[in-house]
Amino acid sequence: MTALAAYFNDIYRAISSAIIGMRVTINQMVSPTVTLQYPHVKKPMPERVRNRLYMNFDDCIGCELCAKACPVDCIDIEVLKAPPTVDLGTTSTGQKKRIYVTKFDIDIAKCCYCGLCVYPCPTECLKMTDVYEFSEYDRHDLIYHFGTMTPAEVETARAKVKQYEEEQAAKKAQAAAQAATAKAAGTANQTAATPSQQSPVQKPEPPNVSPASPSKDGDNT
Repeated sequence: MTALAAYFNDIYRAISSAIIGMRVTINQMVSPTVTLQYPHVKKPMPERVRNRLYMNFDDCIGCELCAKACPVDCIDIEVLKAPPTVDLGTTSTGQKKRIYVTKFDIDIAKCCYCGLCVYPCPTECLKMTDVYEFSEYDRHDLIYHFGTMTPAEVETARAKVKQYEEEQAAKKAQAAAQAATAKAAGTANQTAATPSQQSPVQKPEPPNVSPASPSKDGDNT
């Protein structure tokens, strides 16, 4: 390709790319201006739009992964670990519930609609909906309470958890006392079975007797 042909080719590409980029603007310039008769006529929303959050409380297991993933801390959860003897039912996927969810609030006024809370949910109880009409006159009305436990049920759950913890602490204390008693008894039996160590008998030292002096010849008369 010659230099002249390359020059005109660059000019063509620049003009064509500008026209393609301004296509939407040009279409709007030649289209008639029409006002959407809202709320009687609403603009269709995209299929995967992220608007107001919805939470299915029956499938919540209290893992708190959504609250930890939220970048603006708009999810407030309070949980209690249920005793093993308490049956909280199962989720729609068959997963057993083991935690009381005493509080599950979402402050929609703080939500940034990023969808990061939806992905880590193991039971898929959180999802973004296409609802965008939820304005309120009072900001407190934008705090949605998804929890279904009443204050009386919460107090009952706390009493059960406290009773279970006290029983477990008493069992641990009793087991520790029994172990200490058994250890002490075993030490006593071992001491009784072991013969006492006696000091070795020392040999008597020979008496320190001076040798007899030799007799003189004059004495034997």
